[in-house]
Amino acid sequence: MPPMPPPGPFDGPPSGRRGRAPQRRREVESRDISPQRRFTGVGPRQFGKGPPGRKRRMAPGKKGKKTEITTPKASKRVIRIEEQIGLQELAKRMGVKATELLMQLMGMGVGTINITSTLDLDTAKIVASDFGYDVENVAVVEDDLLSSTRAEETEEEKKARVQRPPVVTMMGHVDHGKTSLLDRVRQSNIVSGEAGGITQHIGAYRVKTEQGTVAFIDTPGHEAFTAMRSRGANVTDIVVLVTAADDGVMPQTVEAINHSKAAEVPMIVAINTCDLPGANPEKARRELMEHGLVPEELGGDTIIVEVSAKTGEGVDKLLEMIALQSEVMELDANPTRPARGVVLEAYLDRGRGPVANVLVQEGTLKVGEVLVAGAAYGKIRAMTDEHGKQVKEASPATPVEVLGLAAVPNAGDEFDVAKDMKVAEKVAKTRDDLGLDA
Repeated sequence: MPPMPPPGPFDGPPSGRRGRAPQRRREVESRDISPQRRFTGVGPRQFGKGPPGRKRRMAPGKKGKKTEITTPKASKRVIRIEEQIGLQELAKRMGVKATELLMQLMGMGVGTINITSTLDLDTAKIVASDFGYDVENVAVVEDDLLSSTRAEETEEEKKARVQRPPVVTMMGHVDHGKTSLLDRVRQSNIVSGEAGGITQHIGAYRVKTEQGTVAFIDTPGHEAFTAMRSRGANVTDIVVLVTAADDGVMPQTVEAINHSKAAEVPMIVAINTCDLPGANPEKARRELMEHGLVPEELGGDTIIVEVSAKTGEGVDKLLEMIALQSEVMELDANPTRPARGVVLEAYLDRGRGPVANVLVQEGTLKVGEVLVAGAAYGKIRAMTDEHGKQVKEASPATPVEVLGLAAVPNAGDEFDVAKDMKVAEKVAKTRDDLGLDA
């Protein structure tokens, strides 16, 4: 009987027979596969590549790529500072380790220095040059850009100086009658429009009295607004400290005294609510003396006036003392120079955009001029006074509301009038890069 032929590929079950079909033939690659095609089990499952870590040989005549050393642009290699800078901050801006910079300074022979030291402008320039950086004094750059407002007055400009109204800040404890006293002076009713009868913002007003025009700044009395009271004291000529005859000196009264002393501003004390049955002005005087406010009648230099915001008693004498103090101080300004001043408050209005309430301290501010306040700048579109009336210009010691800035400045920022938008943009950008307000 002839032998059976070897089974071939499965072509389906034989016709007419039942049984298990034979398995498909599998082609198995030989074990003698080349090492280059064998999978190593390490790294991505890719065949045809050598084991990991093995470098490929360069083809004859080819050269490998060299590591490129990138150098920052010239604009990136300028470090802008204001007179001085911390060692760690300088190292961070140059992209080097602080210890490396410290060793460089010690090698230069700089005496007592450590990683937390502050470097002056000249030292920072020398050490930065060793790392290929230049240091630029921002204060000098700003003075150059804003030379129209910050330049020294000429002899002709000094002759143009005229007497200006005093800027008076009302300070004191909450609910001691600051706004009510100002209300009596203005003969209007501001306090009724405030939430709960308490001032919630810094308001500035020009008031015409028999003794002349006075610019009043009414600061909040709440503890949360301590910083706002501090700014109010820094922009003022005279502080009127209001304390109640029935309450005496309170914690926020002490804070107001400290702010005024820190700002080195002359102070006039108004003891309010002297008309109340339980009023004790003498007690208030004794408590004031404990904080260094000695009345003139006892050999001190503090003017103390007893007033009543409700009846108006003593208000005329208070205004007379303000006029007398401002006369002694010989307050003046040059209205012909470009304006400079300070931002009292600023906010974003949905319909009008950024709004800044500013106080002009020098020069005359006009509609259409370019203003730079902190890191905000823009062209003045409109100005309104404290009564909501539109004005074209604002003279020294005048508070106005300004529209037209591209961003909201910070309260307390100083503002200048710039030559044009390019100058204002450059100043604002420099301040923004450094995180400076002014």
